[in-house]
Amino acid sequence: MTRHDSAQDRARATFLETGAPSAHVRSLVADSWVRSAAAGVDPDSNLAPVVLDTSDLREYREAHPLSQVFPLLYDVIGQAAVDCDCVMAVGDAEGKLLWVCGAPDVLRRAEGIHFVEGSAWDEYNAGTNAPGTALHLGAPVRIRASEHFNKLVQPWSCAAAPIHDPQTHAILGLVDVTGGDDVASPQTLAMVRAAARMAESELARIALEAHRWAPPELRRRPATGHLGIAPVLHLSGLGMPDCVARVGSRSYRLSGRHGEILALLVDYPDGLTAEQLEIEVYSGDVQSSTVRAEMTRLRTLLGNGILESRPYRLAIQSDCDWKAVGALLSAGRVDDALRAYGGPLLPRSESPGVVQRRNSLHHQLRSAILSSGKADLMVVWTRSRWGADDLEMWWQQIDRLPERSPLRPIAMAEVNRLEREFGIGRRPERRPLGP
Repeated sequence: MTRHDSAQDRARATFLETGAPSAHVRSLVADSWVRSAAAGVDPDSNLAPVVLDTSDLREYREAHPLSQVFPLLYDVIGQAAVDCDCVMAVGDAEGKLLWVCGAPDVLRRAEGIHFVEGSAWDEYNAGTNAPGTALHLGAPVRIRASEHFNKLVQPWSCAAAPIHDPQTHAILGLVDVTGGDDVASPQTLAMVRAAARMAESELARIALEAHRWAPPELRRRPATGHLGIAPVLHLSGLGMPDCVARVGSRSYRLSGRHGEILALLVDYPDGLTAEQLEIEVYSGDVQSSTVRAEMTRLRTLLGNGILESRPYRLAIQSDCDWKAVGALLSAGRVDDALRAYGGPLLPRSESPGVVQRRNSLHHQLRSAILSSGKADLMVVWTRSRWGADDLEMWWQQIDRLPERSPLRPIAMAEVNRLEREFGIGRRPERRPLGP
């Protein structure tokens, strides 16, 4: 064990005793340890559960989109993993491992930690690890041996990257390399990231070929003539001071007013008159000519074919990060919704329409987290800048966290702090705070 490993182990022991990650631990690892503890993962004995048996696994992965690129991933990175006494794994968006490849003796050792096909390696089930943490962050991650939350996994290091749908940008799954200490190098992470990007490029090529040979009546009507694929307006506004718009390879950071206008038009496919848009956008009285001037500037910025007038509406398909969160909530996927929630929609906006949408989504997500009863989701919420003063959420954490969880004393301290600051007494139905 290296000197750094010893420091990591001491930091882990301190965290398990106090709930406070050491400054010697990378922030992304410390945050993952907090989520793992809140999920009730036992750091001394927890093994990833096997959730798919052989027959279910075979049927599920044959139908999975990543089955189209698994041969490419094996060719690019799988054989190299075998040669280096590592294993390559490809999993779905929930962290279930669909393919695990490696030399027979390495696979047998991996079985000892349940790193096998059909096992669930999301953080909620397995604690801090590269596949689960990469999915949670939506970004490539490497986790060295002692950074694993689960002590049983610490002989291994791993590097993983998410694979996105090239059209919707949703996470389809992941590719991972797991092995010895060398796997935690930046070079391995770069190789895994490159393999994920190659998989995304191949999925885009397959989709383009399928579109090219589809019957004419099944093709989408092209708006730009570029490869026959209609453009989509992508909007991002969660937790951001200004809205960002993307059409194809072009990206725009919009002014506050232009962001508000687009954020409202996505909800009105049939369009709005200047007077209707004025009511939604402006908190005070303005003239319709002001709205028309803003729309003229916005059309000039975005170019032809994006906005139409009389009434004002979007001329192309659109998606946005706040509606994606709402869709996840509607589907009951609270974990994914919280992961995708970057914060309140355009938090500086005072536009009546934006304020209504911002408050509605925020309260829907908060209520869903409280109703879920999942302490790990409540911990993530209260560690955010928008949830740090949510007294009810802190109380619910105390009710849901395991008695021995190192996070309970933190929650108790925060409840005491907030009750002092808010000048309120302890609720009579609540048990008294204490160790």
